[in-house]
Amino acid sequence: MDRKSELLSNLTNVQKKVSAAGARASRAEGEITLIAVTKNFPSSDVELLAEIGINDVGENKDQEAKQKSKETKSKLVWHFIGQLQSNKVKSVVSYADYVHSVDRLNLAKEISKQCVAINKEIQVFIQVDLGEDNQNRGGVAPKSLPLLAAEIETLPKVKLVGLMAVAPLNTAPADAFEKLVEIRAGFLQDHPQARLLSIGMSDDFETAIEFGATHLRIGSLLLGVRPDLR
Repeated sequence: MDRKSELLSNLTNVQKKVSAAGARASRAEGEITLIAVTKNFPSSDVELLAEIGINDVGENKDQEAKQKSKETKSKLVWHFIGQLQSNKVKSVVSYADYVHSVDRLNLAKEISKQCVAINKEIQVFIQVDLGEDNQNRGGVAPKSLPLLAAEIETLPKVKLVGLMAVAPLNTAPADAFEKLVEIRAGFLQDHPQARLLSIGMSDDFETAIEFGATHLRIGSLLLGVRPDLR
């Protein structure tokens, strides 16, 4: 099987599971966006994904993402989903359409500053920390979310579109996502327009759909075992 056929087979299988999970949760068709996470995979795979119907691509590291965005000819929506340092913001905003991992005000301010400089609006998710044991996966503490969200909404060229989270390693995804649903209920009272929800990866996306995911970040189920580039 050639690579394009392999990716198409994988995509078909994922789409079937997404559709089935959506039906079980009474979710509307077309409500869920599939983001192909292409970390460590070549730009040629990104092009093939575009050819088989993928429109959204996610990357964790700026250097790799920037290079792929330059090498990829197809028009795609680029999502930066990894933890982001302020010194990488100028580079990230040059190609990204969405940043999923905003978790502190100084980062949001730097994104705004760099977007103003190039007259570009970026859509952002606030990453919420659902853990309790300092796993260093990023995210704002739930108690600090209301203030951060309010401050982000005052920034120019930054549009707050929703929340993002990663299920903690030692927590059942359903328990983590249920906690996020409770947090999100209060958040939406103050920010009703920020309804997007970026949760769910290859091992828990069906559960994420049950709890309202609008954006799934799928890597290995689409692309296979990730190569080690070290």
